Amino acid sequence: MLGPDDLTVAAPPFGHVPLLDRLPAFRDAGFKGLALMPTDVWALEAQGMTAADIAGRIADHGLVVNEIDCTACWLPAQRAKPAADELGELIHTLTPERVIETAARIGARSVQAVEISNIAVDPDAAAEAFAALCDKAAEHGLKAHIEFLPTGGIPDLASAWRIVEAAGRPNGGLTIDSWHLFRSGSTLAQLAQIPGERIFTVQINDAPATPQADLWEELMTGRLLPGQGSFDLIGLIRTLDAIGARTPISVEVFSTELASLPIADAARALADSGTAIIRQARKTSRTTA
Repeated sequence: MLGPDDLTVAAPPFGHVPLLDRLPAFRDAGFKGLALMPTDVWALEAQGMTAADIAGRIADHGLVVNEIDCTACWLPAQRAKPAADELGELIHTLTPERVIETAARIGARSVQAVEISNIAVDPDAAAEAFAALCDKAAEHGLKAHIEFLPTGGIPDLASAWRIVEAAGRPNGGLTIDSWHLFRSGSTLAQLAQIPGERIFTVQINDAPATPQADLWEELMTGRLLPGQGSFDLIGLIRTLDAIGARTPISVEVFSTELASLPIADAARALADSGTAIIRQARKTSRTTA
């Protein structure tokens, strides 16, 4: 099990790089773990590798699979929405059943649940659906966590926590992504009210003080390395430590500029910036304690 002193790296910003090509770069940059997308696993299985083969290659690089990111078709309204484009078609493949089975095969500890269809979400229906997702995950010894997005139907921390609380499952929790947290208008004071043991994944990144007019565009292409923007990442890390969150911190930066770099250079930039901001936060915390 990884802990809060272990740095991990998120999968989606590296979707353009085959999984096996990422592993040496992540290892050499100093990451201890990584998230995988279901499609990472499915692509290699389609080439004839078994899940055990894939897990073995990851372990050979000294890395742990922290989570599978994500199931995006866990709400009834998501399932009912017709696939109007390529993204919609992908969403319909990311069912809880298929994603959870993939996570179990590969040895992940949890699965992430998102709502990116921008549908209207009924909190009661969402709680029921999340409870069912958690129950499926529990059959495989897995946790499940909701990632809220200001551009989606679960737009902020309060909305996501309301669903998790109403679902009432001990293996159900939250993802805290700094971009989603701060761009949604959620606050560190709100986060301080969440039990730390229900924070299952943390993702840090940064952004300019003034949001882009198109938030989805910024979300997918315009984030910054930790420490390069306006977010109170030091306050975020200190709040997580104060509430007793024990999950590792992951660096997730969707950036056109970063994606254009060689994978080794991008991985090093992520690791260096993430490590620096975490050390700064904890040094500040010790100084003021």
